[in-house]
Amino acid sequence: TAGTITLAAQALKDYGAKDVYVCCTHAILSGPAPERLTRSVIKEVIVTDSIQISEEKHIEKLRQVTVAPLMAEAIRRVHENRSVSPLFSEQFK
Repeated sequence: TAGTITLAAQALKDYGAKDVYVCCTHAILSGPAPERLTRSVIKEVIVTDSIQISEEKHIEKLRQVTVAPLMAEAIRRVHENRSVSPLFSEQFK
């Protein structure tokens, strides 16, 4: 519901943070989350596209990034019996 993250963001600002960015993987944005994030001091909320976010939850601060290429490469490596560890240490494009 974004209660804790918005309070944490405010605390960071209170202690001198210039900007606060929030990142997460599966952005459910339940209940009052979209409104709380909109009203918060958070500059941008960066989420993955691992789940679909309904249109009414798309707020101005929300930026969704795709994980499809990373997931595809991981599946390919598992299928080919290759290590997926390099995906976490190399810059993946």
